[in-house]
Amino acid sequence: MNAQFPQPQGDLALRDVHVPPSPPWWPPAPGWWVLLSVVCLALVVFFLLHRRWRLARVRRQRILAELQTLASRHDDDVAYASSLHQLLRRAARSYALDAHQRQGDGWREVLARVPVDTATLDKLMTLDARMYQPRANFDRAGVHAAAYRWLETALRHEKAVARSAEHA
Repeated sequence: MNAQFPQPQGDLALRDVHVPPSPPWWPPAPGWWVLLSVVCLALVVFFLLHRRWRLARVRRQRILAELQTLASRHDDDVAYASSLHQLLRRAARSYALDAHQRQGDGWREVLARVPVDTATLDKLMTLDARMYQPRANFDRAGVHAAAYRWLETALRHEKAVARSAEHA
């Protein structure tokens, strides 16, 4: 087991060890492709969520601005109560598709799906009485504040309620 290495011959010149060429920058390694796809996916998801949030914020601001406009537009309590009632019914359609048809306890049930106190619900229920009975007792400032609280809460919790209704 006495191995001997071949000896170089006189005219044979040995060259040094060759270093492989450095890897090219293109095409990148598979890990970079995965990272690029994850970043692109994250950007698309961020864009869609931001757009949804922005549209919801614009809708919320538009509805609350309409509430303020109703207060200044109508001097008559009956017209104000009717317009405010219509605005509440339009906003309540995201909680119950038949909200525009409900009356009495059914309407109160739709309003109660939004987590507000019973005093707010009682104030909102006086709108029915004021629309159909012109001499009914009506606290315009209290009803306006109650409608603002209900709309603000309803528009803030709208997505959570819609998701729980889909899963039911």
